[in-house]
Amino acid sequence: MTVLQTIGDAPGEYAISELCKTVKLPRATVYRIVDALRAEGLIAEGQPGNKFVLGPRLINLASRSWASFDLRTVAHPLIEKLRNETGETVHLAVPSGLEMVYIDKLESPQAVRMTSRIGTRITLYSSSVGKAYLAALPQAARDDILGKIAFKRYTPNTITQRKALEAELKATQKRGYSLDREETELEIRCVGAAILNGAGMPVGGISVSVPKYRYDKTVEARLPAIVRGCADKIGAQVAGAESPLPD
Repeated sequence: MTVLQTIGDAPGEYAISELCKTVKLPRATVYRIVDALRAEGLIAEGQPGNKFVLGPRLINLASRSWASFDLRTVAHPLIEKLRNETGETVHLAVPSGLEMVYIDKLESPQAVRMTSRIGTRITLYSSSVGKAYLAALPQAARDDILGKIAFKRYTPNTITQRKALEAELKATQKRGYSLDREETELEIRCVGAAILNGAGMPVGGISVSVPKYRYDKTVEARLPAIVRGCADKIGAQVAGAESPLPD
């Protein structure tokens, strides 16, 4: 736990030599612990210099904990406000394996609505919440997931090549929000943002889904900042609810 906590507190800072000095354990012991953590996917080697970051399995386990209770409880009043402000359907999702799963949904009050429901599973590469989550991951964890994705085309707009997805994730990082341009379902466009915990790790994501005919230039201009702002507020409450591991 000491080694894991040290890596989690400063991802990408420590290689084996630095870890040995910081945790004050024998070199052979640290090697054995690191090998075990890496084998279980709890840590991974980042770049450059083979320095360690938290692994995809640990991130997945953490997100399941939030999905079961805390994240939905914290987020619900904020996504309700988001739904009321936008007048559109809002989803809250968490990662589950190579997919995202909706753990909360607030329906648009307007006539044309989404057919999704709580428990619906969606892809990481075609949904706005999935792309927001991937873009917020450390490089090593993201690469591990991308190497396992089996792409499937849902609409003519679906991204089905890893190189194209990596370019989209890079653009998502730069913008601070993600887009689903009718990639999961025709006539539906979505804007998403990742929810980050106190350590800056993604624990889920939110999205606003808009029928194409309502997605005009005004909506396109104002929606990203509203969604990003809501995700940031949820993340701040998540960080405030977290308690550090005991010494």
